[in-house]
Amino acid sequence: MELTFLTPLGALLGVTALAPLAVLRARERRVRCLRAALRLEEPSRRARLTLVAGLVAVSGLVALAAAQPVLATTKELRERTDAQVFVVLDTSRSMLAAATPGAPMRFDRARRLAQELADRLPDVPFGIASMTDGLLPHLFPTTDRRVFDETIEKTMRVGAVPAGSFYSAGPATALDALVAAPTLNYFPPAARKRVLVVFTDGETRPLEQDLAGAFRRGPRIETVFVHIWGAEERIFVNGVAEFGYKADPNSVEDLARVASLVRGRVLPEANADGVQSAVADLLGTGPTKKRKHEGIRLALMPWITLTAFLPLGFVLRRRNF
Repeated sequence: MELTFLTPLGALLGVTALAPLAVLRARERRVRCLRAALRLEEPSRRARLTLVAGLVAVSGLVALAAAQPVLATTKELRERTDAQVFVVLDTSRSMLAAATPGAPMRFDRARRLAQELADRLPDVPFGIASMTDGLLPHLFPTTDRRVFDETIEKTMRVGAVPAGSFYSAGPATALDALVAAPTLNYFPPAARKRVLVVFTDGETRPLEQDLAGAFRRGPRIETVFVHIWGAEERIFVNGVAEFGYKADPNSVEDLARVASLVRGRVLPEANADGVQSAVADLLGTGPTKKRKHEGIRLALMPWITLTAFLPLGFVLRRRNF
């Protein structure tokens, strides 16, 4: 557990405590003269000190709140040093297809399977990338599942990264976009075991790049394709099937052909256990090290500000009554 201050210079606001103290001192001098003239008793030392303490407490708490203290917890996990996995999500429009209105869409099913896979292998760093006619990383591999889940739930969505080119007909996805993984250093040199898990419906444009040549490079990248698809699925808009889209029956053959080029394998989404087992087998076992991850962050400023109202109420009560 660690206490940090986001704006430590805000604590200088505590200097403002000098102003009410100076006013109080001047007032006490004047009142002391009046008491002497009227032969009234002086208040006790305790009564004077409690008022001073109240003023100091108000200013001190406000200064502390202005420094924005944050209480952060950390957790320590074991992390594989020789293996990393990239989850690739197809974000083309066809991933909005579902069996019926209101049924889970292909994209939602892909996200759920990706999260289940990451949970199955907690010591393996997982990254996230999106794919249409290009491959774009959104999160580089980490074992911090909180970051992984937030990225996949809040950042990843269909159409978030549109295709680089406009096509009036046919699929927007180009599976040869995967050529970027072996050629653009998606994995660090320390990762000797590298796995791509591609969640896609397999509805792709004809290949134009040399996938086979790119994936022959070393170190080898193992690839598992998860086919998220149903022959009768349609894209529903306000409960009505979109006229311009029908599931491509060639997706099964197209995906199998791409898998053969990269020496990978294709598994259906219904075989979630098989997907997890396949990835686990490809990774095997390896060395691990301890890694600290940030846990819950609790902002204390609102609570400290509320606490400042207690001594403030005491000061106002003394003044008015």
